[in-house]
Amino acid sequence: MIFQFNFNIEDHVENALTSPEDGASTPDPSKVSSASESPKGKQEERKHPIEQSDLHPEPLWECRSMGNVAPSQDPDSPLSAANSSRDLDPNEKQPFLGAASEHAMPKDLKKVLENKVIEMLPGLQHVNISVVKTIWSKENFPGENIISKSLSSHSDLITGVYEGGLKIWECTFDLLAYFTKAKVKFAGRKVLDLGCGSGLLGITAFKGGAKEIHFQDYNSLVIDEVTLPNVVANCTLEDENDVNEPDVKKCRKSKVAQELCKCRFFSGEWSEFCKLILSSENLFVKYDLILTSETIYNPDYYTTLHQTFLRLLSKDGRVLLASKAHYFGVGGGVHLFQKFVEEKDVFETRILEIIDEGLKRFLIEMTFKCPS
Repeated sequence: MIFQFNFNIEDHVENALTSPEDGASTPDPSKVSSASESPKGKQEERKHPIEQSDLHPEPLWECRSMGNVAPSQDPDSPLSAANSSRDLDPNEKQPFLGAASEHAMPKDLKKVLENKVIEMLPGLQHVNISVVKTIWSKENFPGENIISKSLSSHSDLITGVYEGGLKIWECTFDLLAYFTKAKVKFAGRKVLDLGCGSGLLGITAFKGGAKEIHFQDYNSLVIDEVTLPNVVANCTLEDENDVNEPDVKKCRKSKVAQELCKCRFFSGEWSEFCKLILSSENLFVKYDLILTSETIYNPDYYTTLHQTFLRLLSKDGRVLLASKAHYFGVGGGVHLFQKFVEEKDVFETRILEIIDEGLKRFLIEMTFKCPS
């Protein structure tokens, strides 16, 4: 059963998040993080490799990559030279690795939305995350135990365990607003939502006509229980209940399946994700657009993030990045990241917008200096 609301019910269900044996109440989480919170981390070591969720035993669709192909390895490309000479500095601190995996779309879409509460944002629908937390705080997700650990530590970030994907972070809304103001065009483009969490950036690209959309988050539970259901909700809920004719329903189901084949879902650390996605296609088609929000909070991750952009962005592509000016207690932020990028001398950065409400936030565009 799917429940749909256009109001926030998090306060109503939050008391259920602490099991009776814990004996202590958990803090009241917000859908949007406060300005002083550290955002979702991405690149710490897992004690156990990520495993594919076995929650959906139904047969799976076979969805193939679309679009004109380009070689994933080009030894003559200046970008390949930059890849080897600029980004693999042995003196730089490298993050630990967490295994990556791809998550397939179940055939039974109703099961994806089972026990989910759907809330509304302007132009978007998303599952209520507190309900997800309530359910999974009572159960053990295969390969992960991020919710109980998050609740017991009263934290939205636990190094190597939970990397913040069960929250919609503040800068995500800044980037969504920019899409509308700048009339960003997604039609016909291949898009990556990097560090996707709820996947709202990629879903906006999906609804905007992108030809292929990939979603990546560190935690597999986030992909299976939040990102993937959000994509399905935004593809299937429209006009679902106003059709009674079997032939029309069958036709619409076929169309939905075709649309959802544009989407692929991945969990794992960035460098491992790169290996997986580059090896999953004989001729990898690089991304026209990479969307990412609040992923530059820790300087230790800059090398891996920069390398990910370098390996996966098309020569004429661009990165749209949203970030707070500075992340207190962690050390990262816009100016430090821009300095890092300048030293690598591969990308140009351009400030698209500065938001002064609360803690200062930035929207940044990155493009290759030498696209030819």
